[in-house]
Amino acid sequence: MTFIPLEKVRQYLLSLQENLCHQLAEEDGAAYFGSDNWTRQDPTHPKLESGGGCTRVLNNGAVIEQAGVNFSHIFGSALPDSATLQHPELVGCSFQAMGVSVVVHSKNPYVPTAHANVRFFIAEKPHCPPIWWFGGGYDLTPYYPFEEDCLHWHQVVAKACHPFGPEIYPRYKEKCDRYFYLKHRDETRGIGGLFFDDLNEWPFETCFAFMQSVGDHFIRAYRPIIAKRKNTAFTQRERNFQLYRRGRYVEFNLLYDRGTLFGLQSGGRTESILMSLPPEVHWRYDWQPELGSPEARLSEFLKPKDWL
Repeated sequence: MTFIPLEKVRQYLLSLQENLCHQLAEEDGAAYFGSDNWTRQDPTHPKLESGGGCTRVLNNGAVIEQAGVNFSHIFGSALPDSATLQHPELVGCSFQAMGVSVVVHSKNPYVPTAHANVRFFIAEKPHCPPIWWFGGGYDLTPYYPFEEDCLHWHQVVAKACHPFGPEIYPRYKEKCDRYFYLKHRDETRGIGGLFFDDLNEWPFETCFAFMQSVGDHFIRAYRPIIAKRKNTAFTQRERNFQLYRRGRYVEFNLLYDRGTLFGLQSGGRTESILMSLPPEVHWRYDWQPELGSPEARLSEFLKPKDWL
């Protein structure tokens, strides 16, 4: 039987969560992450625990309005129908899923919203080799974008992919552009990054190393942008536009995000799953920015582009 070092993956994810919280709190300078340890009840056997995790949230900091860094490790005797429809080979399998996800919403409209997650999944049934894969990625959602920030973001993303082959960044950058896309709006959620799923084409250790590279490079891509833009002066006009555009973020997470849908359908902890939503949002009916305005300029960035 193939041995998969689950504890090694788990320990990396926990260390990643700790590092992200430390660096984001350090950049904020005035707030800290609270911790909420939780357990999950098995949807088929409500009296049995089937995993859990730790949700860490920073609220109302000097720079960060809300940030959540969530670690989860859940398991069960059967997968929801939504998962087995996509992967019929998983019917009858027990499973474990673990990962770290982070979403940061800044007070300053000139600091983009950022999202990242890395995850591992394994399914098993008697007398069969385990089925496993890694997934993850990140994307950046600016409101008032700067070309140099976009270039820096994608340069670091490409650096994370480089040791694994020159084709990896363009492949997963293109997947990101397709995944973080709001069909009903005909626009991307932001300027992209990378997205990968069902990764098992390499040996386990190589796939694991790639996931770690992705996880480790997120804060290297994002923190310099926070540092550069967090003291930029803004008015209520820019704040209103940021709150309006956050509505598109909510739309994507509730309509399309696979992690949100899987978490809710598999009996995950609702508060931890929805911690990615911004704390304040404005909804405006059929509003359009004035032509030639800084707000209208954002639309130029909401389509796939070769940033390198």
